Amino acid sequence: MPHRPAPARRARRRGKTEDTSGGAIPRRAEQIRQHICTEAARIMAEEGVTDFHSAKRKAANRLNQPESRHLPSNHEVDAALNAYLRLFHAERVSTALTTLRQLAAEAMRFLHRFEPRLVGAVLSGNVTPFSEIQLHLIADIPEDVSFLLQEHHIPHETSSRRVRFGGDRHEVRPTLRFLADSSVIELIMFTPEGGREAPLSPVDGKPMRRANLREVEVLLMDSLPGEPGI
Repeated sequence: MPHRPAPARRARRRGKTEDTSGGAIPRRAEQIRQHICTEAARIMAEEGVTDFHSAKRKAANRLNQPESRHLPSNHEVDAALNAYLRLFHAERVSTALTTLRQLAAEAMRFLHRFEPRLVGAVLSGNVTPFSEIQLHLIADIPEDVSFLLQEHHIPHETSSRRVRFGGDRHEVRPTLRFLADSSVIELIMFTPEGGREAPLSPVDGKPMRRANLREVEVLLMDSLPGEPGI
């Protein structure tokens, strides 16, 4: 009669198999996560999607993955976007970044009395053909910014943007948008009291880095050919 393993021995063997397969599942999940991250970065670079969450959902759908699982963080997608731009578009990004920062500096000189601060992709350097120039302004009365644009016959549109602060506090801030040499400039307005506190970055959840005019001018002077970031 053939020898049969004892029940306890069979149980131990089953446990070993389960451990092995259990280790494979996290590895597979990490591979999916990386694929979604890479595809989301490509979508942001090539297709004009500027919102991280939308890019990740779109990437998951294309990879036939559920939208609620294996999603990378915004910081991971931003790092992948930086790598993608350096690999495939380094020269174009360098030229575009210089142009956008020059436009930002001109707009900041024009809006100097509202203490403008540059934020976002034009400051970080991760610019795509769809990137907008974002400036934070401080204004007692938001309409004063609109009046200034009207005085100089600059067409613009009004809207609002939801921003997040520490402690999971959110505010809806008025915005103005206008074109400068075919590039969109978005002005996000804060009160004198609220403007001293930087909103949280959608990339890493930390207070946004904000640059004043002098800092932007230094970036322009120090920029090197072929460098898409800072």
